[in-house]
Amino acid sequence: MHDARALIDMGEDTVQKLARRGYKLDLSALESLQSRRNHSIHTADELRAESKQVAKQVGETARSGGDADELKERARRLKEEIRDLETAQEDLDRELRDFLLQIPNIPLDAAPEGDSEDFAVELRKVGTPPAFDFAAKDHVDLGEAMGILDFARATKLSGPRFSVARGIGAALERALATLFLDIHTRRHDYTEYSVPYLVTAQTMTGTGQLPKFEEDLFKTGVAERDLYLVPTAEVPLTNLFAEEIIAPKDLPLALTAHTPCFRSEAGSYGRDTRGILRQHQFSKVEMVRICAAEESQTEMALMVGHAEACLKELGLAYRVVELAAGDMGFSAQLTHDVEVWLPSQGTYREISSVSDCGTFQARRAGIRTRGADGKTTPVATLNGSGLPIGRTLAALLEQNQQADGSVALPEALVPYLGFRRIAADGAPQE
Repeated sequence: MHDARALIDMGEDTVQKLARRGYKLDLSALESLQSRRNHSIHTADELRAESKQVAKQVGETARSGGDADELKERARRLKEEIRDLETAQEDLDRELRDFLLQIPNIPLDAAPEGDSEDFAVELRKVGTPPAFDFAAKDHVDLGEAMGILDFARATKLSGPRFSVARGIGAALERALATLFLDIHTRRHDYTEYSVPYLVTAQTMTGTGQLPKFEEDLFKTGVAERDLYLVPTAEVPLTNLFAEEIIAPKDLPLALTAHTPCFRSEAGSYGRDTRGILRQHQFSKVEMVRICAAEESQTEMALMVGHAEACLKELGLAYRVVELAAGDMGFSAQLTHDVEVWLPSQGTYREISSVSDCGTFQARRAGIRTRGADGKTTPVATLNGSGLPIGRTLAALLEQNQQADGSVALPEALVPYLGFRRIAADGAPQE
């Protein structure tokens, strides 16, 4: 969430920067709200001072034996006026907060112009996409032919956009999650967490999912209170430190977790409906970093490298792009996507989106640190996939498929699985 005074002080510069991401800021409406709120606070303070003075006069008059009835009536009216102003101030506070919560983060100047993936700037490619001398299959045909993925039974259980992994398929999912967690905790010094999958509205608000994107969430009533299924572990991991002051010596913090993720995918009908690329429930290892505000870009470079390390370990071809200002997530000020090669589509597809959120989420969630001057300031928060299990599995199957319908597995997974190849009939092979 933004500081209203800071937005107003930036003036038209704020309007132009937010316009880069397709948001039209009504600056005059914001100024009016802030002005009315400030006037309400100032007036209430004046009346409290007057009330205190009148109360003093009542006491003095009573002690001198005079008639204090008129003063007492004035004191009563002042209390009513103050109470009414406090109610109005609460309403204005709520209205201003609601207004600010709808404003996305301001993109950094480094973010390219544009409003879609077509405007992303390629930063680098790593690895060579495989060239096949046979008709390559997609992960759906491969998985179903081997008997390790079952979409029909998943649809029977839950409807479209769900999947069932069976046998080696389930083992592969477990192996990938464990490999990624091992990479992040053992090599990159992340602390692993096991977090709740149901969180409050306040928690969702802290990272920017609410109030603007409620239609994208799954909401459930549990024990007479509304809770939301997490769309990503970013939500509980970041909010672990909500309303806390983190000592500078403890920064940066690096957190990771493997969780299911639940998304309604509202508005995405017709996109990636085949297979496991876009589902209502999927599994993901998430990375979150919390640091001093001035260190966010350095931390972002680290995080992108950590996501890349997982793909390099698996020998998968990928590229890194910088997203355009109008194509970034609501809370991001800069985003780098890591995209893996999918032979069935003949293109790179996003597998990790690493975002520098600056102080945006920290302001909403109340996460601060204390400076040398003793004053508290918001920290910076960053998040990124490291990596999603389903999309990684899809890329793994497609990039490593063989002419006989089998799939060769990277050496990095052998210690977790005990075999190096999946036969065309789904049997493990040395």
